[in-house]
Amino acid sequence: MLLASVAAGCGGNDKKSGETASPEASTAASASPSDPPVTLTVEVFDRGVQGQPDLNNNMWTKYVNEQFGKPNNAIVEYVSVPRSQEVDKLNVLMAANQAPDISFTYDGTLVTRYAKSNGLYTLDELLEKEGQQLKSYLGEKVLSYGKYDGKQVSIPGKRTLIAWNGMFIRKDWLDSLGMPVPTTRDELYEVLVAFRDKNPGNVNGVIPWATAAAGMNYTFGNLVQSFWGDMSEEEFVTTTNWLKPGNKEAFEWLNKLYKEKLISPDFALDKTTKQADADVSNGKVGFYAANWDYPLLQKIRDPLLQNAPDANYVPVDTFKNYEGKYLKEVYNENGLFSFIPKSSKNAELAMKYLNWMANPEVLFFLQFGQEGINHKLVDGIPQGIAQTGENMQMSNLNLDYTLVVNGAELGDTEKNVRTYAAALAAGDKNYEKLAIDSYKINTTDGYTGFYYGVPNEANIKYGKTLGDMNKQMIDRLVVAKPAEFDALYDKLVKEYMDAGGKAVQDENVKNYREVIANKK
Repeated sequence: MLLASVAAGCGGNDKKSGETASPEASTAASASPSDPPVTLTVEVFDRGVQGQPDLNNNMWTKYVNEQFGKPNNAIVEYVSVPRSQEVDKLNVLMAANQAPDISFTYDGTLVTRYAKSNGLYTLDELLEKEGQQLKSYLGEKVLSYGKYDGKQVSIPGKRTLIAWNGMFIRKDWLDSLGMPVPTTRDELYEVLVAFRDKNPGNVNGVIPWATAAAGMNYTFGNLVQSFWGDMSEEEFVTTTNWLKPGNKEAFEWLNKLYKEKLISPDFALDKTTKQADADVSNGKVGFYAANWDYPLLQKIRDPLLQNAPDANYVPVDTFKNYEGKYLKEVYNENGLFSFIPKSSKNAELAMKYLNWMANPEVLFFLQFGQEGINHKLVDGIPQGIAQTGENMQMSNLNLDYTLVVNGAELGDTEKNVRTYAAALAAGDKNYEKLAIDSYKINTTDGYTGFYYGVPNEANIKYGKTLGDMNKQMIDRLVVAKPAEFDALYDKLVKEYMDAGGKAVQDENVKNYREVIANKK
């Protein structure tokens, strides 16, 4: 859902803030070739991709060990963490002092929590000593997202593409009904009703709008923002979404759609998105919102082409606000956060690894592989060649093996978009166009989370509780009895604010005003 917290810095600090690496780490990193190789452990997501090879023994891990491991007398060993359980798994590993030497997460608040509990190294000295190439590649702006209290406590990846959520509709169904692509909420409502009543795909169990439990891959796009009313910048930045003008009306509208059987009937039970994915890929779904590139993912694209070869999803911008804008949140310039747990004995070697990865030749190989095997060059753009076995990539452009970057990296945004689209589309020009159009639509009228430069201490304390409440509130409100909706909304929001929401909001206001005052 789009109720993401505003970016508030990441990482943390402790009494030993100047500490970089333990004596054991320095010894391991500087071992001579005659010594036994040092094992450097690195986290990798297990996304459960069908047919994936051993995540610790494939073309990419062999390249890493050949090109980085051997020259550094090291063996790089990958520790797989289920993508859908990454926070819970990471918490267990950190608590047991067993987290990989290089661990990562997309949750900046989680990194902050680890650092504040004295669980991470600060990295300034290591960056100066072993990370000059990394510093040059990321730049100060990206690195600033990994600082807390002036100290570097994590290494943010550079996000080359900033689109976040997208919305997609069956153009072939619209054409068969003689209806245009909707551009407003009202037009979308008419389309959803037509999908329900006329079933243009002639499928068993048509689903006008597919979604899943809150917090998973499926979202409500920028629907909620389209209901928000006029606010000052301070109100827009600091007010919890639940209290923003129009937010209640947004969920009331979703509740109406649910009661009219326009939304997946059992969406709240679909906590893994398997049902929504199956419905989309089986050709039963007319409209859905998810990540901007979701239709191109192999798990969706390939079965859909098999089950409904005429299906034609196109990106759509349909949630217009009171100003006539299609307001939508986009990503900040940083991607995931890599960090070195205090339990690591190989901090210096870990920084060398991240620095090595910032080499353009290394990044290119890890993202695109070998020409003629993993990709071909078309008009200077590398286009992926589908692979199986150990040459297969488990995430687009090997996202999980390229920790210093998120998205295609060819040094130019237009090329990056075209390259990423080609990588996702696997040679299908229609899907390539879908990706390019989706990126353009989903960066139009975009805004990023406000960067305060300091973490919100209340969010560190209450963030997990509020995040869990947030998901439950969304699901409950969408399925509530219409006569009970208004009272339930007020009750849940009060509970949310009392559970820490007010403390987070008050600190946002304080931090915002300090940032504005310092700019004057």
